[in-house]
Amino acid sequence: MTAVLDHEDLVRKLAQPDDSEVASLDAWWRANNYLTIGQIYLQGNPLLREPLRNEHIKPRLLGHWGTSPGLSFIYAHVSRLIKTTGQQAIYLAGPGHGGPALVAAGYLEGTYSEVYPNVGLDEAGMLRLFRQFSSPGGIPSHVSVTTPGSIHEGGELGYVLVHAFGAVMDNPDLLSIAVVGDGEAETGPLEGSWKGISFINPEHDGAVLPILHLNGAKIAGPTVLSRKDPEEVRKLLEGHGYEIIEVGGDDVPGMHYRFAAALAEAWGKIRAIQTAARSGQWDGTRPQWPLIVLRTPKGWTGPEKIDGITVTGTWRSHQVPLSGVKGNSDHLTELENWLRSYRPEELFDATGAPVELVRALAPEGDLRMSASPHANGGLLTRDLDLPDFRGYAVEVKRPAQGRAESTRRLGEFMRDIYTRNPDRFRLFCPDETNSNRLGAVFEVSDRAFMETVTGEDVKISRSGRVMEVLSEHNCHGWLEGYNLTGRHGMFATYEAFAMVSASQTIQHGKWLQEASHLPWRAKVPSLNILLTSTAWRNDHNGFSHQGPGLIQNVLTQRGDVARVYLPPDANTLLSVADHCFRSRSYINLIVIDKQPQLQWLDMDQAIEHCTKGAGIWEWAGTDDGSSDPDIVLACAGDVVTMETVAAARILMEKLPQLKVRVVNVVDLMTLPRPKDHPHGMSETMFRELFTDHVDVVFSFHGYPGAIHQLVHGRPDADRFRVRGFIEQGTTTTPFDMTVRNRASRYHLVMDAINNAKRLPSGASELKAWCEAQLARHETYVVEHLEDMPEVRDWSLEDWAER
Repeated sequence: MTAVLDHEDLVRKLAQPDDSEVASLDAWWRANNYLTIGQIYLQGNPLLREPLRNEHIKPRLLGHWGTSPGLSFIYAHVSRLIKTTGQQAIYLAGPGHGGPALVAAGYLEGTYSEVYPNVGLDEAGMLRLFRQFSSPGGIPSHVSVTTPGSIHEGGELGYVLVHAFGAVMDNPDLLSIAVVGDGEAETGPLEGSWKGISFINPEHDGAVLPILHLNGAKIAGPTVLSRKDPEEVRKLLEGHGYEIIEVGGDDVPGMHYRFAAALAEAWGKIRAIQTAARSGQWDGTRPQWPLIVLRTPKGWTGPEKIDGITVTGTWRSHQVPLSGVKGNSDHLTELENWLRSYRPEELFDATGAPVELVRALAPEGDLRMSASPHANGGLLTRDLDLPDFRGYAVEVKRPAQGRAESTRRLGEFMRDIYTRNPDRFRLFCPDETNSNRLGAVFEVSDRAFMETVTGEDVKISRSGRVMEVLSEHNCHGWLEGYNLTGRHGMFATYEAFAMVSASQTIQHGKWLQEASHLPWRAKVPSLNILLTSTAWRNDHNGFSHQGPGLIQNVLTQRGDVARVYLPPDANTLLSVADHCFRSRSYINLIVIDKQPQLQWLDMDQAIEHCTKGAGIWEWAGTDDGSSDPDIVLACAGDVVTMETVAAARILMEKLPQLKVRVVNVVDLMTLPRPKDHPHGMSETMFRELFTDHVDVVFSFHGYPGAIHQLVHGRPDADRFRVRGFIEQGTTTTPFDMTVRNRASRYHLVMDAINNAKRLPSGASELKAWCEAQLARHETYVVEHLEDMPEVRDWSLEDWAER
């Protein structure tokens, strides 16, 4: 009973700030607004010690004012909540273009000067703070990776809730404050992310408090939700399962009192839900989590009108309201009056440091949102307790004599990772876990689901920790939030539909790239993406399901972040996955199909092959190493590896005098030069594999241009002839997919004949035979609705030691 009373007392205290608390709230807010405007406009005279002149104004005025005062208003009140209750919280600004407000918040809390000592809490430091904002050699205008306390930039709108929900999974003491801008609320990803509460378990997860900030406008017009009848907005959000708390206005100090009461009510409801769930007083139904709808004017506290035109409360305040201030004396005066309206002389002392009234609002140490270790997740990351992946090996006595569903072994590996790491590992998958042959995880965990569960449901419960929702955006974003707060996982999806969330992959890569240059940012668990149900084996689903585009997107990322792996079988997949789960601050893209496929390497061979990233498969070719081969057949990807080895086998049988070397690449990033990628193989190794003059027929899982991009700068790069996916697809047979994309074994044989430096007798006849086989295939599949037996059942079961 005491704990309940203590909790109720805290809620009452939060809901009824005394005059001194309101004074501190308002002083902090005014200071933050002042610093926000200074970052946008000033390159001199930071404390207005003298009248404002043209030379004090930046030559380029960049930034966003309109959302900033609302962001800082919320931040001030959450800081008071933290200081009063000890609640661990992070702040995610959906409208991340309000970056100067969050930079100012970290500065007022002292964190900014701790991580950037040259930006001190004095007049000189304030000037540096102003000059660096959105300037060459400075910091970006968004709530970027350079902003202490941020795990979410908000540059590309739509992801604030998915990051917030991912951050609290298996993080029971954390509260994510997720400010949703009303412009952001119009995006598809945000519209789909309200459902996060359907997957949050108050027993072992933290909580998300969404604050829908309706300020009325976006960059050039009104927003949809701000113009809807408030009752419609309430019904919309209640339909998602939230309990709505509304507060609005522009009067001060009235807004401080009203928002304090709203925030206290929301926090009280969250703590009541969690206390009931963790004390055995919960009936298991999905809680009705609180959501605050906050209505304030866009550009609140800024100039009401400029040149007789209304600015505050309209789209005109979105970016820089006084964009022509330099050289316009009236606007210069208007800016100075605006800045002085915050009474900076009351907020900063003679040295330029925030006064005690401002500093008093901030929590201490790690409880400051700008200093929270949850927002610098590498500080909290614990390595996964991984079982020995060798224990899940497929037995391979000789190459290509048996088939297995390779991803099924990965599922077994992840099953035991779940068991060993009940609080820091999750699989995120859009309703495809079983389809992708990863279903072994259900032996130890159900799917998470907080809505109604019926007797017909299988492996679904409120305690589950396998995350399935039919939204790539949610799965991808949840994992990002999970990673950035220090936990590990994998996002698995059909290859073609990874493009739905491809922009998230790119944005996360940008975050990791910039974080690598900041010594205070700790390395976080890597974003691991598994693509299966691949283009080459989605023959049954048709053209819409056939697209390997994410590989191309990841390749555009900088080498210090991007990793692409194309394991050809189960044992190489296990080796690659173990490496990826141990890694930090990478995007690891793993591509392999789920269908039964030939197995090539035993576990020892697989480990050696993956360690090198590429190697010669001597058993597959006729090259004895005594001299250069006549042709190199290279491959990267499971289906194309089979076609390459089959092509080499045809050449071995029908043109035995032709020296053929087979090279398999599992780590795609070994192909660039070492100066272009840290995984790039040495020039010596590249020559040992590909020589420096022999033509290479390269069969690739993705778009052919990727290989040309990767081998640029290698010796005589024009000798690489690449076969890959060329957007030829339909509902057809597996082998017909390779034929349509001119990447079949018969095409590879003809390529070898056309490009070999030496042609033995019989080459012309073999080429004609390949053309006849292709013609026969075309007739056969139409008549029999399946591939020719010699293709469909091809293996090396008749292999004899050479």
